[in-house]
Amino acid sequence: MVFTDNPPLSLYVHLPWCERKCPYCDFNSHQADGFDEQAYIKSLIEDLQQDLPLIWGRQIVSIFIGGGTPSLFSTEAIQQLLSGLRSLLNFNPGIEITMEANPGSADESRFRGYREAGINRLSIGVQSFDDASLQAIGRIHNGSQSIAAFNKARQAGFENINLDLMYALPGQTLQQLHADLSRAIECRPEHISLYQLTIEPNTLFHSRTPDRLPDDDLSWDMLHKAQQSLASAGFEQYEISAYATKDRQSQHNVNYWCFGDYLGIGAGAHEKITLPAEGRVIRRTRTRHPETYMQHQGFEKISEERELDEQDLVFEFMLNALRLVNGFDKTLFTQRSGLSSQLLNPAIQQAVKLKLLTDSKNWLQPTSLGLQFHNDLQALFLDVDTSQKLVIEPKIHF
Repeated sequence: MVFTDNPPLSLYVHLPWCERKCPYCDFNSHQADGFDEQAYIKSLIEDLQQDLPLIWGRQIVSIFIGGGTPSLFSTEAIQQLLSGLRSLLNFNPGIEITMEANPGSADESRFRGYREAGINRLSIGVQSFDDASLQAIGRIHNGSQSIAAFNKARQAGFENINLDLMYALPGQTLQQLHADLSRAIECRPEHISLYQLTIEPNTLFHSRTPDRLPDDDLSWDMLHKAQQSLASAGFEQYEISAYATKDRQSQHNVNYWCFGDYLGIGAGAHEKITLPAEGRVIRRTRTRHPETYMQHQGFEKISEERELDEQDLVFEFMLNALRLVNGFDKTLFTQRSGLSSQLLNPAIQQAVKLKLLTDSKNWLQPTSLGLQFHNDLQALFLDVDTSQKLVIEPKIHF
């Protein structure tokens, strides 16, 4: 593998505690029966220090503080966290710093404290404005609290807010989803993320699937109607689950989807780092349980480190980039994987034949069918033959 330069670099920070674990959630989250936030922040900074030799001289373009429920942490803890990050990292002047928040877990003064600490983008986990739907998926807030949380965030000075919504909820109708979208649009956020409820392994819903889940046909109708409503309201879909007003795409998530690099600190966090001088890409995973994570020191916090082989690089790049609605230039593949894009040609030809992908002047773009059957499109790039020895294309600057 030949890398000509470093990709953009982001940072993910995992704060793993929630007031209560949602029955559909497969993230590494733990019920907050009392935790030492100061000890955890200290452990995060120590964790980051061991990664610094991998990224000397590189700027951080975005930070995402996720969970769990990060808004359970005090403003003082978030201030301490960001101060520690600034002391160790080189922040891009226009850095995007996002923090997840749940309705009901923060008031205006807390939101204002987060804003003063340096958070400049909020992602509020609304999921639905319908109280019956929220109860069906185990959420502990109600619709009016979601609207109040958004208004409090605005009053606290946030000018960049995402609302998370879900569809295909138990018993949900098209009319109910339309009402959810209407309420979200009336709030006038800059960004809306829309996810289908999926039943994941190792969740309560997997062992006890809820009744009256919409079937595939109704779920597709819901998505299609939602896309129409959001487009009419000025939200451009730029990724399978992401819709933004002009110039308000999530910088952090776009870096993921373009196979950029990211550090990951915190219990269970993952990271991907390119090492051009060594011609390799590595992934690291932190130990999952918060107490064990805090007890471990230095490299003990890392539960796994592995180097991505050529097939990993092909599949993982396409796994992410094929989520982009407008597609990508093939030269991006070469820049981020260190491999020739010619390796992709047989799979591309098959995808084009199946009308899942278009290939025009070096630009690959999923079709509407390809976005609908995203898993099938991804699968075509699972077993790409990487044994061919091909010449890397000349470097192109973006």
